[in-house]
Amino acid sequence: MVTLDWNNLPFGYIKTDYNIRCYYRDGKWSKPEVSDSEYINIHIAATALHYGQEAFEGLKAYRGKDGKIRVFRWEENAKRLLSSAEGIKMAQVPMDLFQEAVFMAVKKNEKFVPPFGSGASLYIRPLLYGSGAEVGVKPAKEYTFIVFVTPVGPYFKGGVKPVNMLVCRDVDRAAPLGTGRIKIGGNYAASLKAIVRAHDEGYGNVLFLDAKEKKYVDECGPANFFGIKNNTYITPLSNSILPSITNMSLIELAESMGLKTERRPILVDELSEFEEAGACGTAAVISPIARIVDTEAGKTYEFCKDGKPGPVSMKLFNRLVGIQYGNEPDPFGWITIIE
Repeated sequence: MVTLDWNNLPFGYIKTDYNIRCYYRDGKWSKPEVSDSEYINIHIAATALHYGQEAFEGLKAYRGKDGKIRVFRWEENAKRLLSSAEGIKMAQVPMDLFQEAVFMAVKKNEKFVPPFGSGASLYIRPLLYGSGAEVGVKPAKEYTFIVFVTPVGPYFKGGVKPVNMLVCRDVDRAAPLGTGRIKIGGNYAASLKAIVRAHDEGYGNVLFLDAKEKKYVDECGPANFFGIKNNTYITPLSNSILPSITNMSLIELAESMGLKTERRPILVDELSEFEEAGACGTAAVISPIARIVDTEAGKTYEFCKDGKPGPVSMKLFNRLVGIQYGNEPDPFGWITIIE
């Protein structure tokens, strides 16, 4: 294991030893190759640069008390990358190749998997992009698939902290029937203007509304939204929302804990009825929301009046993190141990 201040790792990029690369040429994928370079050679006319043919995933590996390395729900990430590739007409990465490359990246960088008890984990970033040259809007004939990893600290230092969010009404994160449901870089680029504004004004993130009517909750910056009321876990449903694997897992956990669950459109005005609210995703698992401020409508919705995360959110958080690190039983079959 390398010498790092494991208990104080940032949530950001740290160089590791190796990454894994595969190439799609002449209608077939190459076998995974190991590289020690952080850089890529890319053609000046690559479709990733000009026409946005690029998709990525994010998942984590965790070291348990027993020293074993656990990867959380990689199959769902592989399926989502298949969907993203189809959505912008890229060559799809077969699930077995996805698994081989991800597991190889973890094994080759095993010394960078943080020790149990540090609260840190190994972030895994699979990346697929059009590397073939085209001038004219058309799919590339060649693609590159890369998996790199980096150790990251917990999203919240010193424990889970509720954040404030700003309702955004002047930027659309994704168009109806567009690319909002797939994980491509363009969706995140479209959100940056609103997110930077929210950060500049002192908010933790931004709450996007539906692009059509501006009446319904869409996403929380790069994460899914959920709310708790009347013993029910409620999360938005629309054609523009990324299907979060964390959210999917929280829904299953909520049901196993006796909560009802609903995936449906959520009116902005309904925010006043929620007892708890949060954003969920791979980075933080759950970011409890303290308040949501809608400056244009002149409204503020409060969820954590005492400054502490809600009890249901914390139960869900602790159970999911417990499964990821091997402290809790995994009745769902979410964990794969890397031998």
